[in-house]
Amino acid sequence: MSVSEPPAIIGSLSPSRAGDFMTCPLLYRFRVIDRLPERPSPAAVRGTLVHAVLERLYDLPAAERTVAAAQALLDPQWARLLEQSPEYATLFEDDTEHDRWIGQARQMLERYFALEDPQRLEPAQRELYVEAVLDSGLMLRGYIDRVDVAPTGDVRVVDYKTGSAPGRDFEAKALFQMKFYALVLWRLRGTVPRLLQLMYLGNGEIVRYAPDEGDLRATERKVQALWEAIERSLTTREWRARRSRLCDWCDYQELCPEFGGTPPPVPDRRPGDTVRGARRAATDEL
Repeated sequence: MSVSEPPAIIGSLSPSRAGDFMTCPLLYRFRVIDRLPERPSPAAVRGTLVHAVLERLYDLPAAERTVAAAQALLDPQWARLLEQSPEYATLFEDDTEHDRWIGQARQMLERYFALEDPQRLEPAQRELYVEAVLDSGLMLRGYIDRVDVAPTGDVRVVDYKTGSAPGRDFEAKALFQMKFYALVLWRLRGTVPRLLQLMYLGNGEIVRYAPDEGDLRATERKVQALWEAIERSLTTREWRARRSRLCDWCDYQELCPEFGGTPPPVPDRRPGDTVRGARRAATDEL
């Protein structure tokens, strides 16, 4: 291989799927190797809807970016999502349940306007797909909700979360996703983002973090170690279940040994998370 030739891609990892493996290797297997279907959850789909509204809010002229304008986008964006994923129509038992759900989305949009003024912002990129290949050949990829660039050239990476801000024990896990994105941007552009910002629309809190090169090198080592652990599981065909509070929301309990289930035979294929530009999943939006 010549010096200028890029390394062969050995696999691909997004922050959400990396988070799956850290949470539970068996969950990663079910989602990525087996590609088992999951029932869409109202919370995840609401996250997709709110993200879509906030992305399109910035299509409007600055003076028109109001709470009312954002809320007026909810119905057309919901119609668009239903056209793309008709199964979302089965989420609600009746109109009352749907109305309560859409009302919660309206509250999240109101909280967004309490956190920042979109009339004073002009994002450089929205819903930005990024990918970078490490020296090992591992491709890192994902979707960034928003990238802001200051007149000084400083970069801020913004991610909207429609859940509530995590406690201290889970804050590091939330920041891992942002450091992952910062690592990809650093590898692509050669500049460390100045600020990482998580906006929690579930309770109206903001978590900010200023990374440095040391942070991102440590993140790269962590991501590489995760991939090596995934490779070992692929070789041994052992995907351990790891019980946690998140099991309460898992769609695969009936197949999980922790709940008396038996997983199906492991398919003979590599991770399906290697497709460039794959569609963003609702499970990425919380």
